[in-house]
Amino acid sequence: VQLQASGGGLVQAGGSLRLSCTASGSIFSINAIGWYRQAPGKQRELVARIITGIKTNYGDAVKGRFTISREDASNTVYLQMNGLKPEDTAVYYCNANIEISSANWRNYWGQGAQVTVSS
Repeated sequence: VQLQASGGGLVQAGGSLRLSCTASGSIFSINAIGWYRQAPGKQRELVARIITGIKTNYGDAVKGRFTISREDASNTVYLQMNGLKPEDTAVYYCNANIEISSANWRNYWGQGAQVTVSS
């Protein structure tokens, strides 16, 4: 199983970016998929995630600005980031809980996407 992330980049404060992450490989089902981020010198933190395709969780720092969505047919999750701030600068990691065979669940991380917001 692989998680392939794309869409990072450099943007000015107030701008927008969209990240995407596609899971591929031996996948029976995905019960949670989302994004975490890690800024230099800080711990990795939750940005947003979708659980069982219905429930969403957002980190307090991004509520009202970021929107997570999921396309089940392609095992893809998107993160629309609006109103970006310099403090959103971080490496964004895709994460998923994936059933790789019947009742066999594993947690996977993608390679990370750099998001840099200039002031």
